[in-house]
Amino acid sequence: MEIEKTNRMNALFEFYAALLTDKQMNYIELYYADDYSLAEIAEEFSVSRQAVYDNIKRTEKILEDYEMKLHMYSDYIVRNEIFEEIAERYKGDSFLEERLEILTSIDNRE
Repeated sequence: MEIEKTNRMNALFEFYAALLTDKQMNYIELYYADDYSLAEIAEEFSVSRQAVYDNIKRTEKILEDYEMKLHMYSDYIVRNEIFEEIAERYKGDSFLEERLEILTSIDNRE
């Protein structure tokens, strides 16, 4: 499995998991985050390997569709790049550093 795709799916999952069904969440999390094989997931849920594969492929498309419409992940990436640029350019400005830290902590809340 491509590491870039795995990282992207894990990131999209973090942003959009609440919009998925329980089954979609379970399959994607086991497959991408926990590195289960299709066969292991199928055995865990007493379904066929093909059913797991189909569900994962549909869920990947759903996650990509959410990102295309909502841009939460791509906006997060751009925002972080801007924060880093500002922090580097205005290093030593305690007020600005404090404000950037607050903004960053808002993005990283659980």
